[in-house]
Amino acid sequence: MIYPRVFSGVRPTGGIHLGNYLGAIRNWVDMQSSLKDGLFCIVDLHALTTLSQTNELRKDTLVMTAAYLAAGLDPNKCHIFAQSHVAAHSELAWVLGCMTPLGWLNRMTQFKDKAGKHKDKACLGLYAYPVLQAADVLAYNTTHVPVGEDQKQHLELARDIAGSFNNHYGQEFFTLPEPMILGDATRVMSLRDGTSKMSKSDISAYSRIEMMDDADTLALKVRKAKTDTEPLPAETKELEGRPEALNLITIYASLSEQKLDTAISNLAGKQFSEFKAMLTDVLVDKITPIGDEMRRLLGDEEYLLQVLRGGAEYAAGLSQQTMDKLAELIGFVEQ
Repeated sequence: MIYPRVFSGVRPTGGIHLGNYLGAIRNWVDMQSSLKDGLFCIVDLHALTTLSQTNELRKDTLVMTAAYLAAGLDPNKCHIFAQSHVAAHSELAWVLGCMTPLGWLNRMTQFKDKAGKHKDKACLGLYAYPVLQAADVLAYNTTHVPVGEDQKQHLELARDIAGSFNNHYGQEFFTLPEPMILGDATRVMSLRDGTSKMSKSDISAYSRIEMMDDADTLALKVRKAKTDTEPLPAETKELEGRPEALNLITIYASLSEQKLDTAISNLAGKQFSEFKAMLTDVLVDKITPIGDEMRRLLGDEEYLLQVLRGGAEYAAGLSQQTMDKLAELIGFVEQ
């Protein structure tokens, strides 16, 4: 199947970890030959919702660009760019925000999760960023969006906003994007808590696998990963109530390109000491080459900027077509 236009992106905050790779970037690489038009963005505007983490935003954006390329995205087959380099994202977000009921935003569970008990102190950007996400997608009349389970609600909101806009103006102006749920390891969990998603904001570096970790660091993190005292089971259903074991096996299965059930069957009866050695080997085999290539690319900043400029030029031209038609439809005076 050839997908007409796909858009996705990752926030450039605090480096890149295994969850970003297995849950998103590797899937993009696998699908890029099946795309008529692929747009892969470093969503640096979204990074501003956590101001304490943006002091190294420029460096983190270049690291993410290097990660995209090192993982296998080809700028000759797709378009890689920084969100802030294309004005349509923020301009369209304002227009859509003026048409998005507060009740819709109040239903967004991620704001509640991230703001916690201090929602009165949370910034407007954190509350409204689902509208910016909608603009990210709708600016290009995207047909398909690869998403994890935790982002499906935001894509549903984008579809609601697009449908409402279309109904208001009596025409099918925006394409309603379809979700793409890809891969078994779409939700990689913390190495320290199998019930929490692997995150760059976790205070413990041992909770996550960084894509630039060397072999010794990978081995240490796997050894320290939380497990239980039982041997590995023979069936998936026997992992209920064992989130850490399930997480490690899921990572192993995904990296070794096995179905989860197959991996569980092959590992049945093994102790964690033996399994962790196997997991370390596959991590070193799959991850360290990407980290090495990232370091090489980061030594050529001008090339990374060239990739971003080329991607932004294409994305800006494409989105401007949408914005010109939008301005005419809404009634903005032409320049």
